[in-house]
Amino acid sequence: ADAAVVGMPSERWGETPVGFVVAAPGYALDLGILLSEVNAELGKTQRLSALYPIDELPRSHIGKILKTDLRAMLAEGV
Repeated sequence: ADAAVVGMPSERWGETPVGFVVAAPGYALDLGILLSEVNAELGKTQRLSALYPIDELPRSHIGKILKTDLRAMLAEGV
């Protein structure tokens, strides 16, 4: 139903992309398959290193995704 990508610190690359996904109502996510399918469509430097399920993406009062909140979740260990 919804998704966002943020950068996560990486010792090897400096930063690596990770994704957050919200399942549509009534659907179950298979994160391994989803990650493989997404990465098959992306270039080598764009591939996601991880994918995390989330109930809903944090948004501002005008509807923008709050990527700072997603990065904070990563820092806390999701």
